[in-house]
Amino acid sequence: MTRLLICTALGVEAWVLRRGLPTDPADPAEVTLIRTGMGPARAACTAARLPEFEALAVTGFGGALDEGLRPGEVLVASEVRFGDRVTPCPSARLLAGEFARAGISAQIGPLVTSDHVVTGTERLRLAGSGARAVDMETGPLAVAAGGRPFAAVRVIVDTPDRALRSRATVSGGLAARRTLGRVGPVLMRWAAAAGPRRVLLAAPRSFCAGVERAIEIVARALDKYGPPVYVRKQIVHNRHVVEELERQGAVFVEELTDVPSGAVTIFSAHGVGPDVRAEAARRDLQVIDATCPLVAKVHAEARRFAARGDLVVLIGHAGHEEVEGTLGEIPDRGVLVENVDDVAALPADRRVAYLMQTTLAADEAGHIAAAIRDRFPGAEGPRTDDICYATTNRQRAVQAVAGHADVVLVVGSANSSNSLRLAEVAAREGAAAHLIDDPGDIVLDWLAGARTVGLTAGASAPPRLVEAVVMALRGLGRVTLEESRVADETISFTLPLKVRS
Repeated sequence: MTRLLICTALGVEAWVLRRGLPTDPADPAEVTLIRTGMGPARAACTAARLPEFEALAVTGFGGALDEGLRPGEVLVASEVRFGDRVTPCPSARLLAGEFARAGISAQIGPLVTSDHVVTGTERLRLAGSGARAVDMETGPLAVAAGGRPFAAVRVIVDTPDRALRSRATVSGGLAARRTLGRVGPVLMRWAAAAGPRRVLLAAPRSFCAGVERAIEIVARALDKYGPPVYVRKQIVHNRHVVEELERQGAVFVEELTDVPSGAVTIFSAHGVGPDVRAEAARRDLQVIDATCPLVAKVHAEARRFAARGDLVVLIGHAGHEEVEGTLGEIPDRGVLVENVDDVAALPADRRVAYLMQTTLAADEAGHIAAAIRDRFPGAEGPRTDDICYATTNRQRAVQAVAGHADVVLVVGSANSSNSLRLAEVAAREGAAAHLIDDPGDIVLDWLAGARTVGLTAGASAPPRLVEAVVMALRGLGRVTLEESRVADETISFTLPLKVRS
């Protein structure tokens, strides 16, 4: 049972918090709630005589420094600034995500501790430094945490347009009081997840050569032609990659009808069919093709099989852009199968060849391919395995760690096929596996009692997101990193001529 110490300044804050704390003796956190009194001097006195604890949280009311925070919202401190000292709060993104799942609006940012009520131009100055909120107690207590799990959570009462000593803060105070009453249980889940742990890093993980190539194509096109550059569909299936490129000037569209005639247009890494290329030519678009070369290989094999009269069976998932592009190469001569049952419905009077979507789980795709060969003994498959090297390597790597982990975290967006397959592969190894877009998606209950965490990322997920997860876990306690590497990847792909210089 984790010993959680919650510090708050005022009697009303302590009363509201205590009323919101659960009383179930089975709760995994042992909670001690203490009042510090108001101001950094009293907080420092309390910090010098804190009772024993394993996790420390400071909470209560606070003031917003910018208009992005409203009364009743929560600011989870990413760091605490007190004088010349800055105390980082690495688990802030985990905690903010937990608040969001509890239905509490929460944002992340620096918190400043002041020795007086901040108003007017001073408020503007602090906001200009990047700080999001201000209080009068957290700084000395943050120092007293001494490297143990620490969190600072402030519920906003006053804002720049609602001064603390004005009638306008009455409604804000009521909203803040309601929110503060719900903070305690979230802090208890945070504390229950605290503790030392081992993180097993699967390798390879994150970006593959095809993804790196596609992202670089967009970046170079923006440099060469200037924004906006239009991209049909997501360049790769990752929300963070897309948002970053949008900030640089890329415009993502679903169809070419949303692109102005003559504009620079990039086809995503998943490939397109001939009908899309023809439409681009009709509209005089300046096309740059970012199709992964391994996907282009599948397209070429599909055309080869279809040209000799075969029924081309594509093993894949309906609606995936890669599948749509491949079947678009062979209209009326291709058919999609998603499982073994679909194989039984194939017509028996045609010669059959089969191909695979590149991002499938190798074991499942292999079962379907075996069913095709059983029913059609003469069926020809691809010259080499269509499932790309990066997908295979990442699946082998997550298999290597899943059996040794209490929980496996797979970093990747929900529309990323290869990331979804990694979670499925880990689950088939018996692990509790979860797909997360970033640290904010980690449910703290997953980590309670989990002392060994497996960690990997899909081929479309940036490496920085894996680093962010490790950093967030460090905010819960000491982390020991171990890497399990099953392959080294040295492959690279050349860029299209239009962006090489």
